Amino acid sequence: MSTKDKLDQVIYSYTTETNPLEEEVQVLRDTVSRLDQELRRLKAPALMVCETVALLGAQAIIRIPNGNKFLCNVSADCTGIQPGDTVLVEQKNLNVVQKINISHRFSVEKFVIVTKPKDSWDDIGGLEKEVQEVREVIELPLTKPELFKKIGIKPPKGILLHGPPGTGKTLLARAVANSTSSTFIHVAGSELVQKFIGEGAKLVKDIFELARQKAPSIVFIDELDALAAKRMEIGTSGEREVNRTFMQLLSEIDGFKPLDNVKIIGATNRKDILDSAIMRPGRLDRHIEINLPSEHGRQDVLKIHSRGVNIAKSVDFSRISKKMEEFTGAEIRAAVTEAGYFAIRANRVQVNADDFEKAMTKVKQHEAEEEVHMFG
Repeated sequence: MSTKDKLDQVIYSYTTETNPLEEEVQVLRDTVSRLDQELRRLKAPALMVCETVALLGAQAIIRIPNGNKFLCNVSADCTGIQPGDTVLVEQKNLNVVQKINISHRFSVEKFVIVTKPKDSWDDIGGLEKEVQEVREVIELPLTKPELFKKIGIKPPKGILLHGPPGTGKTLLARAVANSTSSTFIHVAGSELVQKFIGEGAKLVKDIFELARQKAPSIVFIDELDALAAKRMEIGTSGEREVNRTFMQLLSEIDGFKPLDNVKIIGATNRKDILDSAIMRPGRLDRHIEINLPSEHGRQDVLKIHSRGVNIAKSVDFSRISKKMEEFTGAEIRAAVTEAGYFAIRANRVQVNADDFEKAMTKVKQHEAEEEVHMFG
């Protein structure tokens, strides 16, 4: 082999070995660069989520999560901000650096139930007088608002349903939502009492904003006493937060015009502990008491919940309803279900009177055990 051939071979060998090395070096450089960027991103200080209250030129008043307000600068790159928008701010100087879009519905849907109920007035028994009052106060203004305009009176913004548990308060609210083709927004008062300062009031605001967007709508606040109990002058920070949430609720109710397509229905088992502010004229000023059904009412409820159930002809609903004294509507429904189970256990396809007897005893026994468990 000549000297030239040997030289060409060396050059070829060096070239073929160098290219893979350069490619490997480039891959390593890219990997280091990505890791460096990720490290800088992880070391960057976290941004705080705040709400814009007002704009003052190149500055803005923001509300931080604990409820305090600050005047701060807005980045020149951050445009199109409006009061009420959600923004990201630096934790140290509170400068606004970015606007973000957060759906109010996303946060609200974790705490409320939004439905179009299918319950009708035919599903309610033993509450003829109460049904008539609810229809006059809630249904009529939503379906025929022109009548109130012609006569010149202002219908109530909302009503308060009060009475023992299981008597049909929620069912009444669902039925009137169905009869008016309204969106039914079910809120538990206990869910509005949030543990972080300012969250409860913000949640109330978002719920009523959702109600306006979905009008006609009915906001049903169950366990109202958890939120609207009589206020105390001195209390813990938790009690002060409940008061703050309660004041936001009053503010939202006061903000509705009389003929707006949003109605509020509150429900409670303890009217005696409610703050008078929620019950004064202009708020929940119509109070409807939902008591235990009468004997005739119990018979109606029994027939309603027995629809579709294979009942023996020998069963006398009149006699059974007499024995159901002190039963609520919910307990009557439970008794019908339990009677069906007793028939199934006996391998029968019809429910007889003996099944109802056993079911009534079991329902009342279960209720007594629950009371012992609650009160020790």
